Amino acid sequence: MPSWLPSIPYPPLKGSYWGPVTSTIDWCEENNYATVYSAEIVNTLTNLLFMYLAFLGIQSCRRHGHDTIFLVSFIGYLLVGTGSFLFHMTLKYPMQLVDELSMIYTTCLMCYATFSYSQSRQFALLLALGLVSLAVFITLYYHYLQDPAFHQNAYGVLTAVVLLRSMYVMEFSLRPSLKKREEVHRTQQQNGSVTAKQKKMQTSDDRRDEKILTSMWIMISCGLSIFMGGFAIWTLDNEYCSDLRRWRRQIGLPWGVLLEGHGWWHLMTGTGAYFYITWGVWLRHCLNGRQNEYALKWPRLLSLPEIVRAGKTNGAANANGVAKKKR
Repeated sequence: MPSWLPSIPYPPLKGSYWGPVTSTIDWCEENNYATVYSAEIVNTLTNLLFMYLAFLGIQSCRRHGHDTIFLVSFIGYLLVGTGSFLFHMTLKYPMQLVDELSMIYTTCLMCYATFSYSQSRQFALLLALGLVSLAVFITLYYHYLQDPAFHQNAYGVLTAVVLLRSMYVMEFSLRPSLKKREEVHRTQQQNGSVTAKQKKMQTSDDRRDEKILTSMWIMISCGLSIFMGGFAIWTLDNEYCSDLRRWRRQIGLPWGVLLEGHGWWHLMTGTGAYFYITWGVWLRHCLNGRQNEYALKWPRLLSLPEIVRAGKTNGAANANGVAKKKR
């Protein structure tokens, strides 16, 4: 470690205020080196980002009137962050279940939002019953196995299904409908059945929809890249734990905190999940034909996106999803 970089050595490990570890998994961060009240201090505190983003999402849903399913999803997202906070603080099995099962339940909510759209009430009811049954099965079977790999695989499959289905809806439900409308517009213009003012409005709508789809793919790319980056770091943290612990001890505090891979997993997957739910909100409004009522507010690529009522944004989103300021 460079001599000019100040650091302090890791303190000796302490006993836990919460008693012995009862969780079925213990992560790479050393336990209780900072305080007796938190077993894994970095893994605990990084969940504050989950809570912050959840409150942003809940506030946005209430302020701008997004569909209730997304409000419930952000509440589930808050439960994930809270459960993970309590789990890493105590390393108790009940808190582990709150953390891991809330991930399953929230993903099931997003699955319902994705697959129930524009379906009959009977289909939506059957879908809800099926997802509830699936969630109950995963809960009971996971409690029986107590194998974290089962939970990780179940969560991964559910997440992939929801993400791929949402992409399918966007490309094969939204984009074809836009292309069809554009063809109708061009036919009408060629036949002279629309006025010059109508032609101008139709052309403007076509360009708006093209920009929206481009912005959606940019959002997906950003959110998925952040999420998968967190997954890669999480994997390395598991595979090279002994080396990472040795390196942390060598470089000391606070720099050793930067090598806490599970903490980076929280920060990056939390951000990626926020991107996904926000994209789901926007996709739902577009599928409902409300592109003129809602807009993407995303001032910079390094900022957090939000879907707002068109009258409450400082400008319409351009092709890369960055809001333009009024002049």
